[in-house]
Amino acid sequence: MTDTVSRRSALRLLGGAITVAATATGGLTTPVHALNRPEAGAGPRVESLIGRLTLDEKISLLHGATDPNSLGQAGYVPGVPRLNVPPLRLADGPAGVRVTRHATALPAPVLLASAFDPELARRYGRVIGREGRALGQDVLLSPMVNLIRTPYAGRNFETFSEDPLLASDMVAAEIEGIQGEGLIATVKHYAMNNQEQDRMSVDVRVDEQTMHELELRGFEAAVGARTGAVMGAYNKVNGTFACENRTLLTDVLREQWGFEGWVMTDWFAAHSTVAAITAGLDMEMPDGTYLGTALRSAVQNGTVPERYVDRAVRRILTVMDRFGLLDGSAPPRPDRDAPASAAVAREIAEAGATLLRNERRTLPLARGGSLAVIGPTGALPFVSGGGSAHVVPDHADSPLDALKSRAGKLTYALGEDLYGKAIPASALDPAFDSEGQQLAAGQVWTYDGTLTVPEDDEWTFVLHFSSAPTARPKVLLDGTELFPQAPGYGEFFTGGLVSAAPDGLSVRRGTLTLAKGAHTLRITAQGGAGGLTFRLRRSTGATRAQDVAEAVAAARAARDVVLFAYEDATEGLDRTTIALPGHQTRLIEAVTAANPRTTVVLNTSSSTSMPWLGRTGAVLQMYYPGQEGAAATAAVLYGECDPGGRLTQSFPADDDHHPVAGDPRRYPGVDGTEEYSEGIHAGYRWYDAEGVRPLFPFGHGLSYTSFSYADLRARRTRHGIEVTFTVRNTGRREGIAVPQVYVGPSPRLRLEQAVRVLAGYRRLALRAGERRRVTVDVTARTLSCWDPARHTWVLGTGRRTVWVGTSSRELRLRTNVEVGR
Repeated sequence: MTDTVSRRSALRLLGGAITVAATATGGLTTPVHALNRPEAGAGPRVESLIGRLTLDEKISLLHGATDPNSLGQAGYVPGVPRLNVPPLRLADGPAGVRVTRHATALPAPVLLASAFDPELARRYGRVIGREGRALGQDVLLSPMVNLIRTPYAGRNFETFSEDPLLASDMVAAEIEGIQGEGLIATVKHYAMNNQEQDRMSVDVRVDEQTMHELELRGFEAAVGARTGAVMGAYNKVNGTFACENRTLLTDVLREQWGFEGWVMTDWFAAHSTVAAITAGLDMEMPDGTYLGTALRSAVQNGTVPERYVDRAVRRILTVMDRFGLLDGSAPPRPDRDAPASAAVAREIAEAGATLLRNERRTLPLARGGSLAVIGPTGALPFVSGGGSAHVVPDHADSPLDALKSRAGKLTYALGEDLYGKAIPASALDPAFDSEGQQLAAGQVWTYDGTLTVPEDDEWTFVLHFSSAPTARPKVLLDGTELFPQAPGYGEFFTGGLVSAAPDGLSVRRGTLTLAKGAHTLRITAQGGAGGLTFRLRRSTGATRAQDVAEAVAAARAARDVVLFAYEDATEGLDRTTIALPGHQTRLIEAVTAANPRTTVVLNTSSSTSMPWLGRTGAVLQMYYPGQEGAAATAAVLYGECDPGGRLTQSFPADDDHHPVAGDPRRYPGVDGTEEYSEGIHAGYRWYDAEGVRPLFPFGHGLSYTSFSYADLRARRTRHGIEVTFTVRNTGRREGIAVPQVYVGPSPRLRLEQAVRVLAGYRRLALRAGERRRVTVDVTARTLSCWDPARHTWVLGTGRRTVWVGTSSRELRLRTNVEVGR
């Protein structure tokens, strides 16, 4: 091992704490970025290729193209056949490999992170890495490490946490797993892409300290894990688009962190040629609008020196060479091991299952008892969110099927109808078959008539259709279009469950309050290339009341109730509230009033408000649990495993009490600008700073057993502090404990600091009565703050408070330790 590699590895092991490392070694006389320049480290094979490539061939490697043999992946770079440079296929993959073939649908990353176990993240990555290569892919467009800043963000389920330490640990481990199987990982979205609303244009204004201490830590950890690629975000950062932001792409990514791979755009995130290539962008996806013909012209007319093209090509080829793609040394593509991958998927779903409430010993359920299962997602598999996270699973069982073998007498009630009921023929004049219209390719069909409503009521119209979104029927009621086209990517990135009927037809909904009487109805439709099948249904106050009544009757007749609640999130769209969608709140209130032994299982993307919480017996957070989610949920409910998850994000009490509530400048932004004015006080740090009580705090999660904590000690070490304490299982069964270490501010730093920050954690499986001494090493990086005046990390010396607890608010032990150089 060379001295350069040794020193780089040492810095990575210290979490990149350059200031501290310099002190410990007597000072680094050579800047870190100079030790790690990919230009200097490119091998002779790469340099030889660059010398033989024509300008057109070089540029062909810097942008996407159409794949002549597409496997359904997201992107394709053609390679250079003349010189045996192979093509690259790039697949989405936050929760499994997204192609047109079957793959293992893993639990959502937020559920993975809930296990607080980097080793599980590594195994998660190995599954994706192997399957990606088995399915013909070379580059994975994952993992996502943007922090959960707002509870409304539509992709919170695709990422890990609101806490930078936990996110950093998870992303580094997952990348190591992915790339250990020979698949190139792409960490995304660099940087500050924390919302979907206006994501293509919003200008994020954020100070240097906040950026480094929060959002950038995960990306730095990914670089430390040697991620092959970084994906630039859509948004602007401090006035400049992320994909042409020299501060991000060169000053931080290359010079501070020593990144050795290449930077690609998110899809259609490029905005320029000269600014982008000179700032540090290497690849445009999915086409070459700016880094194709326009770049060639810029080189030929002298606007862009060819060395910038060579630099980008060198970065791409160097990673390809590292993975054995240039000399054929990459191992043969493996076969999928679907059973083994499914076993990992189930293990992770069980490990991340988070028990939020458990009163009156509601859980675990007793085998053989009478059970009522309520809710549409009790009978339908809820595998994943929508958009680029959607995977074609090998299989997907429903929770109802998984629970049947454990319950004695089991009944099921719908509770809330997702797909609507048939419109009575008597309500339509003239009558038509609203349940099954089929049009041939090019056939035009028009209906003009009236819909008669028997009484004032709220109607939700549900359109099911088979063709592309742009060819779907147009439905107007009293001149109002019921299903208007969603803007931007809203039509492409739709959710997985609510947006598709069980038979595969796409689904859209429109809700209106209708007065009693006749209303004009006009429908126009035209068959696409493959024809068109559609049906029009409705749900009304009357049908909803009937569904709730049936659910209440089932709940009263059973000893226990498991009510499945849902929320279907997707890329491209933010949530508008943290309340459950539809009329689920009313359903839960009615069912819990009928039977207090009701467990609510949440298949939701992020934090959820729970005005009904006090009436429930238990609440189990399962997020989007993947293809093995039904089996995992049933196992947790019946106590076959302990719910081992803990919240990776704070759950607000309601829409008015969270870090971005009430200030549109913080979210979603005003006049195209969004201000991160909360600074470093994001997530649980904001709740602590403002003295606001969350519904559930960061790190919260219950077990089916109990634990005691004792004998906390903390001592200074060369690279930080060592914290030791004892955990004992005081219950009667084996269970999972996740003790968390928090550290308070330094009295000597004149910088903004949080009340406390997560500094370390452990996941422990303890038998009944077992006692274990735990050691948690807190790194110098975690004890440091970013000094914007010096543009570096500064160790927070002096007397620091250390807590050990079961969440950011449930702190069992406390001591102090002196931190110094």
